[in-house]
Amino acid sequence: MNWFKQQLANVVGTEEPEYGPDAIQPVTKQAEKYTILKKEDFKWKALDQTNVETETFYLHSDEGVTAMAQVIYSNVGGIHTTAQFNTKIFDHDGPGKHQFCSDPLKDYGFDDSQTSFYAENVAMEMNEAGDAYTIKSARNEQCIVNITVTRQAPGFQLGKDGTTNFGTDPAHPWGTMRHAFWPRCTVTGTMQTPSKTYNMTGLATYIYALQGGKPHHLANRWNFANIHTKDYSAILMEFTTPQSYAKTKVGLGGIAKDGELVLVGECTAKHVTAAQETANDWPEPKSIAWTWDGQVDGKHATAEVEGDLPARTDRIEVLAHLPGFVKTFIGAATGLKPHIVQYILKDQLHLKIKVDGQDEVVQTGKVFTEATFISRLARRGGVKRIQTTIYEEVRGVLKERLEDVVTTQDVVFVLYHGNTSLRLWNGLGAPFSSNKRNVRVGIIDPDQALRERYPFSSNKRNVSVGIVDIDEAMRERCGQDVIRQ
Repeated sequence: MNWFKQQLANVVGTEEPEYGPDAIQPVTKQAEKYTILKKEDFKWKALDQTNVETETFYLHSDEGVTAMAQVIYSNVGGIHTTAQFNTKIFDHDGPGKHQFCSDPLKDYGFDDSQTSFYAENVAMEMNEAGDAYTIKSARNEQCIVNITVTRQAPGFQLGKDGTTNFGTDPAHPWGTMRHAFWPRCTVTGTMQTPSKTYNMTGLATYIYALQGGKPHHLANRWNFANIHTKDYSAILMEFTTPQSYAKTKVGLGGIAKDGELVLVGECTAKHVTAAQETANDWPEPKSIAWTWDGQVDGKHATAEVEGDLPARTDRIEVLAHLPGFVKTFIGAATGLKPHIVQYILKDQLHLKIKVDGQDEVVQTGKVFTEATFISRLARRGGVKRIQTTIYEEVRGVLKERLEDVVTTQDVVFVLYHGNTSLRLWNGLGAPFSSNKRNVRVGIIDPDQALRERYPFSSNKRNVSVGIVDIDEAMRERCGQDVIRQ
């Protein structure tokens, strides 16, 4: 059964089997505690399998503007790649009125060193020294970007390779999660909208991430915090795996000041208090407790932040751009809507840092934090039982949708290219055989049948079946009505 569930999960993204905690090897458990990064450590991997690869820049201007810029490069099943450029300027048109642009990219690719990304009207270039990125975009006139982010402290990753591995054989993982950081940077340049031009001079953080697998199979909850004080910058990232990997929590991060790292190690993020707006919402954090515990150059250090969060800055519906029938299914099954809640604070929380042998440092500053809830099935939402009637409702919704989308040709195409034989029956309960057409024991090659009827070239990698009625093609060849089994 686990094999079947895994194959289904690989194809359509359903939940995986329950492998348990031994099927995940957290980066925080690696013998080497952390690695200082070089230019080549930030190469785009562009894997030829399902994955999501991102470069994200969090920007905090001296004028009080918080913004972000991001490139997302993804691959679906090793077949189709996409690239997206996202920007967000918080409170662009007043409190709570943010400007978010998300644009698909054309003609995208990388330079020879794989450290710079290019697309039509977009460039994200790392300089020769490997300590700065220039991000330029004229992809969307609603947000024209021209900024430079320069590293002010060493970049780092946890462990030897920054990677948490998923799989029962650690030597051959079937999924990965990697993060690499520039925690403290400066930013210069502008972000221009039709109504405003923002001088973005200030502080920034850069994060490279690679999720080698379907993202919801690797993690279904996230906590993220980015803090900039006068002298220090801190990053915290914690994800929780689905039940497939025993809801394991992996927390990582670090703290830096100009020219040096102060702490790199494990982190925790606790929602001390939380509340729901309605019974159908996730409990959003109202107060938090974040901790860091690590070392640099053999010196142990800890840090913490505790306090109340203000009213959320934004709430993003994860399902906002999914087809209606998917939202209907997930909403009916869980009663919950997956979402992200974001908060921006200024001089409201205290970052407390204690390095062995030194006095404790306490500073306030700018904080951007978000909590992400991506639970996908009923038990992820704490639902123990589902009414029997929901299954028929879901079947009805799926059937209505699939009848408009999936054709007989699609089914035959998938079966054929999965090396599954198609058996023809004569309608009387016995396999059909014909010496005239050389169809033996009811097995037919649909590719050959189609070629006999339609003058096009076909092979296993490119079968143009979208306009062909497979049943009709087979009947013409075999002289019988056929029923697939």
